[in-house]
Parts: sequence; C-alpha cells; structure tokens
Amino acid sequence: MHMRINGTEVPSAGAGWRDVVNPATGEVIDTVPDGTAEDVRVAVESAESAFPKWSEKTSRERGILLFHAASMVRDRHKDLARLLTMEQGKPLREAVDEVRGFCNILEFYAGLSSQPAGDAIRLGSQGDCMVLHEPLGVCGAIIPWNMPVIIMGWKVAPALLAGNTMVMKPSSTAPLTVLSISAILEEAGIPPGVLNIVTGSGGFAGEAIITHPSVQKVSFTGSCATGCRIRGLPGARNKDIILELGGSDPMIVMNDADIQKAVEGALRGRFYNAGQVCTAVKRLFVQQDIAGPFISQLSARIESLHVGNGLDPKVEMGPLNNRQQFDTISGIVASVHENGEGTILTGGSPLKGEEYDKGFFYKPTLVTDVAQDSSLLTTEVFGPVLPVVVFPDLAAAIQLANRSPYGLGASVWTRDLATVKRVFHEVHAGIVWVNRHVTLPPEIPFGGVKESGIGRENGYQALQGYTRTKTLFLGW
Repeated sequence: MHMRINGTEVPSAGAGWRDVVNPATGEVIDTVPDGTAEDVRVAVESAESAFPKWSEKTSRERGILLFHAASMVRDRHKDLARLLTMEQGKPLREAVDEVRGFCNILEFYAGLSSQPAGDAIRLGSQGDCMVLHEPLGVCGAIIPWNMPVIIMGWKVAPALLAGNTMVMKPSSTAPLTVLSISAILEEAGIPPGVLNIVTGSGGFAGEAIITHPSVQKVSFTGSCATGCRIRGLPGARNKDIILELGGSDPMIVMNDADIQKAVEGALRGRFYNAGQVCTAVKRLFVQQDIAGPFISQLSARIESLHVGNGLDPKVEMGPLNNRQQFDTISGIVASVHENGEGTILTGGSPLKGEEYDKGFFYKPTLVTDVAQDSSLLTTEVFGPVLPVVVFPDLAAAIQLANRSPYGLGASVWTRDLATVKRVFHEVHAGIVWVNRHVTLPPEIPFGGVKESGIGRENGYQALQGYTRTKTLFLGW
C-alpha cells in the first residue's frame, strides 16, 4: 500500500519500504513506504492548500460528510475488520467492534455539527462581545498499533468537523486499515488534501510532523518515553499538543462487590486485545476477605481462554502485535520469576505448538504475592500479564493505587456509594469507572494525569480543543 497525500496514493520520496507482518503467522501481508521529512513537507503543503475551502464550509456541511463516511465504513466493516485482525492480531470480534466504534465516533461528532460554536456576551454600558471558535489550520496526528482505528477516529473526527485539515502518521506495524479507511473518507466526499496519511517511522516521519512550523496542533498517542521526547523537541514548544501516554490502571475490588461480575471485568479489562490497551487493568487489588475465591475463579477463567489466530471465530485472545512487544513481555515475566517478585499462578511463558511457533503468542498470565517494588506494579506492562495484590481496607487500596507514576484510568467494584465517592476524589486518574473498566464512548472526555499525559480527547471538549477563540468587542 502507498501513502495517501492530496487524495492520491503516492510512494515515498525515499527508496525505503517497510514490511507489515501478520503477528499470528509471521507472514508479510503488505509493504508501505518508509516516509521521510520530504514526504511530510508535501503532505503539509497539501493540507495547507485544502484548508481554505474546507474551513469555509459550514459545520453542518462537514458533519453531513462525516455521517456519509461513517455509513460507508459500516457497509465495509467486515472486510476492514479482517484486515485489522491480520495486521494487528486481535480477535475478529474485537476488530469488528473497533471498526464500528470508529463509525460511532464520526456519527457523534457529526451530530454536534448543528450546534452553534460561539457565544454572545452582553456587557451592559460597556458594549457587547461576540466570541467565535475558529479552526486552527493544519493539525498533526500520530497513532499507535494497539487500537489504530479507534484512535484514528478520536483524532480525525473532531479536527475535521472543526474545519481543520490533517497530516497523520499511523504505526509502522499496523498502518493498512488506517490507509483503507482514509480512502473511504475521500470516496465519501472529504476533499483531497483534507486528510493525508504518511507512513514510516516515528523518528523520521513522526518528528517531521511534530516540528513542521505550519502544523498548529499535534495529537500523539504512544509511550511515555516518546512523549517526553516530543515535549523536548524545539519545534514542538509553541504548539498545542495532546499527549496520551499510557497508564497502569488499578482495579479495586471491595468485599461487597459482585464477585462473578468483577472476575469477568478483570478478565476482559486485562486480556482484551492481549492486554495491549492503554486503559487496561494493569494492577488488580482485591480486599482480603474475598481474595481466595476471587483469585480462584479468575485463575480458572484465564486458563479457559482460547488463544490463537484472531481470524478463528473461537479465539478469545490473539498474539502480541510485534516481536519487540513479545520479547519485552517475555523478559518482564522471566525477571519476576528469577527475582522472586511474585508467584506465577497460571501462564508465564510463550505458547508452544505448530499453530503458535511462527506468531507472537504469549499465555495469559496471573501473578500473585507480588512484591511492592515489582516491575509489574511500577511500570506499564503492555501485554497479557495481570498482577494481584491483596489489601485490608479502602485506605490501603487507595494508597496502593496511587503508588504509580501513571494516572490514566481506575475502577472500583462495590455497592457502596461512600466508597465510590472516596475513590473518585482520592485516586489519581483522568477517569474512574464503577463496576466496569475500559469502556470509552465518544461522548466522554478522555485523558490522564501525571505521566499519563496532557490534554483530553473525545467529548465536546475535544472539538473545542481543535479551535481557537476570537473575540469581537462592540463598544457601542
């Protein structure tokens, strides 16, 4: 597949290509250009040229195009989901949910297109004032490999509805579905140049987007290390930047929780997408009176998970997305075992056998008796490994939850409103769920605190974030 610039598939200005590998089979399923700074320059110029006419359209006109695009993507969701599974690894049912979720995002923002974006303020004898929300211009977006379609929606929909144009770089290991959807958006009527896709590495194509002087805003989803690097780039200092940098979400299960519901919540919250979700349950805290039966039930459910190629409809968990991720998870678990940081109750090794040997399959893993300084609790583990810690009371649970540099999401499982209130106010997180985890509909703002990043995506707040205010003061 080629990059898409100004509504046309183009090769890179350089000579390099990158293989896209099916993580379940190890097979190369396609190649994409290894984009350069020159490719980004051309893409930005295309976005600049498209901006005047796109921004002059009414919000409702842009919303109608988003509705039409959502409908066309829905019509082709099965083929898109299959492509997503082949390049990313997730089970087909999860891929279907992700593509449909992309459509939900476009439809949500399209639904906002009829709402007036501005304010009139009466100032009495001083006069009147009118506040307009104007588009920023060319915006940049860099998306990861774990949820590429959903995260594409988070960035594209509010930016385009607000009247901006965009240059986007997908992950090198999962760019194909993003490229296919961008072509559908153009087919639906989004003019050439409004959305441009440059493939390639973060170090070259990504940094070129971030530092280009004509890019007014950048939304990045990825690792903390890369996020810190972005904030230090000279060309990024005067830009509006959203950084969603992952997390180590705590799940707190109280004695009064519905144990069966909480077990299923932990299972889905940790092992959905093989644990490769920024808001996944990465630290599980269970109150001591129910710890025994809870861990026993959870362990049995984990052992029952069907792991394999995501195209198999029976599969509940697919492979890790790439070799680097597979090696990282293998190394973390090996270190936990060697250093006595916990007891591996189930899993703890790669899957063996003919159907697994060429892919990046790792057993869903449950670790108990976890040491407080274990890397399972102090870092973000981006894979199917779940540490469990038993706690005596709510105060201890909150203290444990906050012993992390991250603050993206958290959940509490309880029937007690006083417990909910205390967790909501005292746990460091951008979102707190009650008796569920991971759910992120487009209506609600999403983002973290501490090292989980800055800024918010989703909701009406994200749409406003892709505008700047301009005030007209009428001194009658």
